[in-house]
Amino acid sequence: MEPVNSDVAAGPEEVPDAAESPAAATLGQLMLAVEELWPESLAEAWDEVGLVAGHPSAEVTRVMFAVDPTLEVIDEAIEWGAELLITHHPLLLKGVTSVAANTPKGRAVHRLIESGTALLTVHTNGDSAVGGVSDVLADALGLENVSPLTPAADGLPEEGIGRVGDLNESMTLGDFAARVFGILPSVAGGVRVSGDKDGLVHRVAVCGGAGDSLFNEVRASNADLYITADLRHHPASEAREAAVNGRPYLIDVSHFASEWLWLPAAAEALGNVLADQGLDVEIKVSTTNSDPWDFILTPGGD
Repeated sequence: MEPVNSDVAAGPEEVPDAAESPAAATLGQLMLAVEELWPESLAEAWDEVGLVAGHPSAEVTRVMFAVDPTLEVIDEAIEWGAELLITHHPLLLKGVTSVAANTPKGRAVHRLIESGTALLTVHTNGDSAVGGVSDVLADALGLENVSPLTPAADGLPEEGIGRVGDLNESMTLGDFAARVFGILPSVAGGVRVSGDKDGLVHRVAVCGGAGDSLFNEVRASNADLYITADLRHHPASEAREAAVNGRPYLIDVSHFASEWLWLPAAAEALGNVLADQGLDVEIKVSTTNSDPWDFILTPGGD
């Protein structure tokens, strides 16, 4: 590389306009941007969302999004140089009496504070908001005329938990299950399906994360199929018993996978808000697979 000639003054066109240069952001400004996208008022009453660790006046130049605040994810954020980690799942959902470093959650809190990495949770407010977890899932699956399964008590008509919508053209359950499998991150548990493989599907309900509490709403929506995660034996069995003409069929997916899809969309949405405000922040999605299962054994054949 040739040395710069310090004797030649830069022309006016080469002088950067400080007024147009992006500004550094503070954690407080990031919190306001997050609140604009995913208001805490949309969180369920039992939920714990918002800032977990960090000082609002701290400067933030890098933000990482992840599903879970596991130690592996926290280490990934620290190694990348993130001053803020935004996770979907809370670190401290239930009350604790100690954050001593000899416990997993205590170690997580210590790693965050000692490294100067803030932690912010966007959970059920991220589920309910427009462009949230279930909206992204519904869009990825090609659903149209989408509306909430359970409208938000204090939100817009399009906000709430879960989504239901229609396919442009009906598909067999087998083909649609293959579509679901194809859009999700690869995890050990794969995709489990309950129903007639050749049955037709047109109206589809979805709920990212655990949604076995919404069966009444799913039935009321006249959905042919319900896609969610963490379907337990008894709720799934009872749903099959209560099915009319075999519907709604069920597709059970990984909790992690169903919510991971939201991360790139959330990162893009936050980046757009910050750019509009003239703030310079680099945003990245975690590459850590925090699904808890490593492998699965299944019978052979179809």
